Amino acid sequence: MQQAVKAAGGEHRLSLGEVLDGLIEDKMIGAEAAEQLKKERRYYRGTMHPLAIVADQKWKKGNALLTLDALTEWLAKRVGLEYLHIDPLKIDFAAVTEVMSSAYATRFRILPVGVSAKETIVATAEPHVREWEAELARISKREIRRVIANPLDIERYQVEFYNLARSIKGAHRSASAASGLSNFEQLVELGKSDKQFDANDAHIVRIVDWLWQYAFEQRASDIHIEPRREQGVVRFRIDGVLHQVYQIPAAVLAAMTSRIKILGRMDVVEKRRPQDGRIKTRTLEQADVELRLSTLPTAFGEKIVMRIFDPEVLVRDFRELGFSDDDQKRWNEMTARPNGIVLVTGPTGSGKTTTLYSTLKTLATPEVNVCTIEDPIEMVEPAFNQMQVQPAIELGFAEGVRALMRQDPDIIMVGEIRDLETAEMAVQSALTGHLVLSTLHTNDAPSAVARLLELGVAPYLLNATLNGVMAQRLVRTLCPHCKQKMDLQRGEDQAAWDTLVAPWKASRPAMVCKPVGCLECRMTGYLGRVGIYETLVFTTAIKSLAAKNAEITALREQAMKEGMKPLRISGAMKVAAGVTTIDEVLKVAPPIRDASAG
Repeated sequence: MQQAVKAAGGEHRLSLGEVLDGLIEDKMIGAEAAEQLKKERRYYRGTMHPLAIVADQKWKKGNALLTLDALTEWLAKRVGLEYLHIDPLKIDFAAVTEVMSSAYATRFRILPVGVSAKETIVATAEPHVREWEAELARISKREIRRVIANPLDIERYQVEFYNLARSIKGAHRSASAASGLSNFEQLVELGKSDKQFDANDAHIVRIVDWLWQYAFEQRASDIHIEPRREQGVVRFRIDGVLHQVYQIPAAVLAAMTSRIKILGRMDVVEKRRPQDGRIKTRTLEQADVELRLSTLPTAFGEKIVMRIFDPEVLVRDFRELGFSDDDQKRWNEMTARPNGIVLVTGPTGSGKTTTLYSTLKTLATPEVNVCTIEDPIEMVEPAFNQMQVQPAIELGFAEGVRALMRQDPDIIMVGEIRDLETAEMAVQSALTGHLVLSTLHTNDAPSAVARLLELGVAPYLLNATLNGVMAQRLVRTLCPHCKQKMDLQRGEDQAAWDTLVAPWKASRPAMVCKPVGCLECRMTGYLGRVGIYETLVFTTAIKSLAAKNAEITALREQAMKEGMKPLRISGAMKVAAGVTTIDEVLKVAPPIRDASAG
């Protein structure tokens, strides 16, 4: 009877046989393999979706693996519906979970993924089950648009979306008596109860745990929790770009901030001044992760930013960081010396800390004593002796270096050279036989020499101690799964290339790659980031220029004669190699006329 209904195109769930027959018909798989799987289907549990069973076989069509996403896309085309890859970053959990109950979604194996005034978009992996459609249209008074999505994603997000929405609703109910506003607007709230909302409430604990695991999964480098008047905002920075993730009621957001501050051993009561903290946690795969916390008082409450540090970056090869052979050779030349100062320059978030930690990790053998003074300690590493700046007790960088000098160090890392006193302590450390690594905020490598001279470091001391300077930036890398080669002979692209390499007139590659967008990169065309570098080795010729207080232009020209590749040329080499795009490099690498700014 059921077969007769299927044949007539009636309501039914997809069967394994039906899927296999369709794949054979569309020449996606061979008949022999399909028959064998039909015989083995009794080994698969009844609730497993047929597409998931087929995906488990790891079959290929040509060189392409028949993944579950690929099979779902095939099914969508076969039944004439739109395919949707569910991206949680693009879904308003609060709105879609109001469309239907969790029980209703589970019963029909569907998931609401979008809602507007006119229509509701519902994801399903069962194209022939439609009995819910008319009922939902009647109840919601909206048109229903069905899309086909990965059955495992539907199953997973049914749980996650509804659990999160339930937790936020529960937390909001608990906080219904709490004033959601900060001191900034307290005068208009004087008649209301001042009941505070428990940061250890089970709902809050669940929301914070979800937020972290979600950020780890999405490869976020930072989590921003931002209070607003009515609804707080949660945003993730992924590959250098911020994405809004969720809107949360202001009172719930305040409780989340308190929960995070408790875990970070910060003063929960103090909300008027910025604070720093750190948390060590683990991902679902049991990988260690460190979170560096920073709070900031704003008009509507405390904003909190959590920077996510993956300890794996410490063991990355320099090639993974983006070093070319020449970059690595010049960098090793500077850091392999037993004494002297090595500087890394660039704006905040340009990867300076990762470069320094990776370098220190290679230098920190059992035979040497590596000490650091940081503000704050970015990542805790057992191979180093790390000290944090404490302004409250007058322990700054200069005082820290002075203390480290009595600790019999071989290598010292100073978090940042900000003033003459710290610069002079770094110079003294280098003069007494220590290798000093530090950072400076300048736009390019030659500008670092000028900055130290401006701070008041004597040219003869600089010449005696500086080994070299490396400037760096991070550019997004093209997704290897979807990038496409393109001809660079079109006028617009030619002009962009000429802007990138001017005035060095580097030869134009015939082909470069462009971003396209696929499931792997969340349709952005980019996946991950890599460094571009400008390495200035402090040679005799440059020392003579520094001694004469020469202009930055003269320093730069001499450095380029000796093999220094400017940031834009380093980026152009990555463009020619198909690693990134011209636009990405132009966005972060300064042209020569602006390079002295900083």
